[in-house]
Amino acid sequence: MLLRNFFIFIYLSITVFLFATLETSLSLWMSFMGNALILTFITYYHIFIERRYSPFLSTYIVFNFLFFLVAPLAQISEFNMMEAPTFTHHFPFSELTFIKTNGLIAIFNIVFFLFYVAGKDYIKLKKQIPTRKSYSLSNIFFFIVLSILVLIINYDFFLDELSRPSWLTSTYSVSYLLIVKKVLFLMPLAGVILCIDYYKNSKINTQKWILATAMLFFLIALVLLFKNPLTEKRNALGPIYLLLLFLFVPKLLNSNVKSTLLLFVVMIIGFPLSQFLTHIDYGFDEILSNPSLLFAKNQLSEGYMSLNYDAFINIGVVMEHVEFDGLSYGYQLLSALLFFVPRSLWVAKPDASGLIVGNHVIDHYDFYFANLSNPYIAEGYMNFGIIGVIFMAIVLALSIVYFLTWLNSSNLFKKSIAFYFAMHLLFLLRGDFTNGFAYFIGTFIGLYLLPKVILAFVNLFFYKKVWVQKS
Repeated sequence: MLLRNFFIFIYLSITVFLFATLETSLSLWMSFMGNALILTFITYYHIFIERRYSPFLSTYIVFNFLFFLVAPLAQISEFNMMEAPTFTHHFPFSELTFIKTNGLIAIFNIVFFLFYVAGKDYIKLKKQIPTRKSYSLSNIFFFIVLSILVLIINYDFFLDELSRPSWLTSTYSVSYLLIVKKVLFLMPLAGVILCIDYYKNSKINTQKWILATAMLFFLIALVLLFKNPLTEKRNALGPIYLLLLFLFVPKLLNSNVKSTLLLFVVMIIGFPLSQFLTHIDYGFDEILSNPSLLFAKNQLSEGYMSLNYDAFINIGVVMEHVEFDGLSYGYQLLSALLFFVPRSLWVAKPDASGLIVGNHVIDHYDFYFANLSNPYIAEGYMNFGIIGVIFMAIVLALSIVYFLTWLNSSNLFKKSIAFYFAMHLLFLLRGDFTNGFAYFIGTFIGLYLLPKVILAFVNLFFYKKVWVQKS
């Protein structure tokens, strides 16, 4: 209870400060306050009422708080100091556009929450009966061998990823990048999951314990080699590192308040603070003699004007795009659902929504960068208008309810995929949907389907027994 009260105190303190210092019209202030009240109610339900562990809702709350409250309110403070208020990508600030955006967010949040609660209560989670798996040290060793083979075969690609700056486009095809980085490079992580399951469900003598521990450390080293800040973007690293934390130190993330607080600290305090400190205009001596410079309002809000926090304002861009060019009626969604079809075979394949947003600000506001984010909410509006917003909210709620059953499974692979999806929601909700969906499907294949097929093959043809896993 103490931790819950502490979190709510921090949450409400930040919220009160944001609204107390917000200088804008009453109508815009009220539109943000309405969404803040809705989100606060969802947060209270999640922390104090919800009994089931649901890191999905933790991620959903933190995303909304950061990208749909903190960031736009900070951006308004910057707009107030401009003669012609525009965002970084030159899209102009409009109170009416912000009010309409808050309206769409409110509709989405209400529909999502209603279907989440109803769906969660409708699907009764079965009591899981632990079952001993047929994993062995040989299975783990097989994954080590496969991981090494993946590294050897893709060694040139790996070196290229290490040396290539993040801003430079890879010379490899998109399909190759997806298969190698999002599927094959997850092989060591699958081996880690096997090791942990082996510890939990096998009787281990001293010799086997030493051998399994050595294998585990080697696999962790391979995970950190394949998935490191030099070869992966932070939106891909975050879910993987948090999954490792979930697997090795589950007590840190075994309740709704713990998972929400951790994400809250990392995303709302840690990430903006690190960006703020690396972009501050004052030297160390100046800050030391006058610490108040750290809290100058323009310094705190300036970082939120970067493209890292364009989610809220890009909903406005999408609304304008729809006003100019009309709805896509589901055609644009095909770029996500059929992401695996190469453009060489489908010349008329629709662009990802982030590219559409980028092209809109390039064509109408003389911007220079095309690949922007597009929030999950805006994806629905781009395709079907308000009906699309409602539809996407329902799909998200039911998807989370489904993965809740996986999170409560005795199958550690299912449990791991479910937790990964919960953390991946930060990227999926920020968008665009095509990349978020494709990356998750790649992880789903690399961390669940492919290991399942490999283990079945190994046990059937090498150990003469079929891998059977009850869930």
